[in-house]
Amino acid sequence: MSKYNLNINGKAHAVDVEADTPLLWALRDSMGLVGTKYGCGIGACGACTVHLDGQPARACQLPVSSVGKRKITTIEGLDAHAMHPLQQAWQELDVPQCGYCQAGQIMSACSLLKQHPRPTDAQIDEAMAGNLCRCATYTRIRAGIHRAAEISATGAANGKARK
Repeated sequence: MSKYNLNINGKAHAVDVEADTPLLWALRDSMGLVGTKYGCGIGACGACTVHLDGQPARACQLPVSSVGKRKITTIEGLDAHAMHPLQQAWQELDVPQCGYCQAGQIMSACSLLKQHPRPTDAQIDEAMAGNLCRCATYTRIRAGIHRAAEISATGAANGKARK
């Protein structure tokens, strides 16, 4: 076992794990951050999506030893009060059905909105293609992303820009 110092959600954390331990298990088992889910274990479903220096990354395939000093953001770190525009939109529109994949969906959508604050349906479909939903709530996910873009635009117009 080795000790790794990780920057998770803006705070320094030390974890004592094997070098090849996937970040997903360090987050869940060592840090108690269970919002990031295990889905397929091969990086294909997106349930384990976190941000690494602001970019989506599959935590199930990312060894802790490869993270280094990069900043990790989990679903818990998007907003201290779970009021990120995406989280607001998800609640307002009742986007999830079972909800299992939704943390990964939101993390991918967050990255999309940073690149395209007012995304088209095509941009949403392209950005979200790597996130699978067993319940097939894709139409609601797309609506949630559009709604989050509206919330963000309204907040920015009112001087309340969010992440």
